[in-house]
Amino acid sequence: MQLKLHMRIFPDGFLIAALYALACWGARQISVDQFYLGAGVRVSALLLCPPRLWPYLLVGEYAYFAHLRYPMLGTLGPAWIIIGSALLMPATMLIVRLHRPMMVRAADSWILSVATLSAIVVTLLNVSLSQLLWPAPPSVPATARLVRYALGDFIGIMTLAPVALLWMRRRTGSHWTTKHSISAIACLVSMLALGFGSAHVAPESTSVRTTLQLLMTLPAVALTCIMGWPGAALSVPLLNLAVGLAMPKSNLPWSFDSTTFVVQQALAVASAALLALGSTISGYYHRCVTTAFNRKQVATLARTSHFAGEMDLRHRAQEINRIGDSADRYLSETASWLKEQGHEQIAGNLIRTSSLYSRKFREQASMIYPATLEHVGLYLTLQAGGISEAWSSTGSLVQPRLIGDPCRLTIPLQLATYRTVTEAVSLLLEHESGHVRINARCGKAGSSEGILVVVSMLDPEHLLSDSTRALAVERLSSRALAYGGAVHCRENRIRMLFLETPRG
Repeated sequence: MQLKLHMRIFPDGFLIAALYALACWGARQISVDQFYLGAGVRVSALLLCPPRLWPYLLVGEYAYFAHLRYPMLGTLGPAWIIIGSALLMPATMLIVRLHRPMMVRAADSWILSVATLSAIVVTLLNVSLSQLLWPAPPSVPATARLVRYALGDFIGIMTLAPVALLWMRRRTGSHWTTKHSISAIACLVSMLALGFGSAHVAPESTSVRTTLQLLMTLPAVALTCIMGWPGAALSVPLLNLAVGLAMPKSNLPWSFDSTTFVVQQALAVASAALLALGSTISGYYHRCVTTAFNRKQVATLARTSHFAGEMDLRHRAQEINRIGDSADRYLSETASWLKEQGHEQIAGNLIRTSSLYSRKFREQASMIYPATLEHVGLYLTLQAGGISEAWSSTGSLVQPRLIGDPCRLTIPLQLATYRTVTEAVSLLLEHESGHVRINARCGKAGSSEGILVVVSMLDPEHLLSDSTRALAVERLSSRALAYGGAVHCRENRIRMLFLETPRG
């Protein structure tokens, strides 16, 4: 029985291993127990590299530990050197691997879970193995080391991992306006200035340094509110770096600064809160953008559907008019033949009857599609088209008030307005008693051209019934919403707004 093991070697993997080991070594030089950047390097590397390259990160970790811990072999024993170095990266790999399905989500608050679990698990492994395998247990109590190491690892991860995650999201970032960019830059400059000031405060001025560090949270909160998750991913590392790099270092094992430790506890809570807040803001932002985009798509499809229906009606009206023209020609030829045969009275009656029914025929054709709207605009079509004859016959429509130039609007919007107005008038004539008036005004609504139409009962004391209001909203809203407007019913009137589709 033969067992074949296939392993693909990536030439760049060894370069990644070397860079990772070098990054861990560099992070070690500026870290202490309560601010350990090596934990951030480990998690950030696992986030940035695909799983197929993780074995090379493991090689880099082992190379780094071999360089760091080999001199301790005679003092602390080979068991701790080997076991303590072998378990940390695999444990972190497992945690990151379990969280990878969450990376496709818009909200990135899962990084808090990765940071917390990694800090706790790695700290438990470090402290437990040192207690079990060191020839002489450390002088610092295990509980104190657990708290310091866990906080140091958490802050180290929160310093580097958000930046790595932000780099991964660089192509899916939001577009910010110039106003937002200026505000964000101002917040960043304020944080850098405060951080620089705290780092250069005299060592004995502890309260001043602490005050400057805590003041950094104000622009950090502002940056998070402005940019959401990206703002938190920038502000949290700056906060942690300002505190960590300003920390006094004794270069002795288990060095500890109690004043900075209190500030770090507050900043650890603030960092988690800022990342959670930024993730929530970005989540709501993405939902709003998605909703707005979907609404825009629905409106576009509705406009296309309405206009396609109008074009179909236009074609039918043209066919009807062609049939009417043919009938008129046939009747005219018949009347001419009757005159030639001496039947002038019959020919005259035929011409009068033909003219009457031809006019009515064309009025009905214009009810199907108002072709005159394309030439003279919405207002003249409402006043002189076939629909005006139908309204005049009811005796319930008073002279309309029409202001502005509708010809500045597109034909599809005028058609949508025409259909909605005629339906609103028909609805009031059918369900309400009294005279009806149309008021319309064309003009600008903000940056968009549009038209506002109010179809109302002439009597201001006449209130529309609840059933009429419900029918109006149900039957008239479709076209208004498709053109960025709305339908509202108040007291004795139906108010309809239509806006041009922005170009761009």
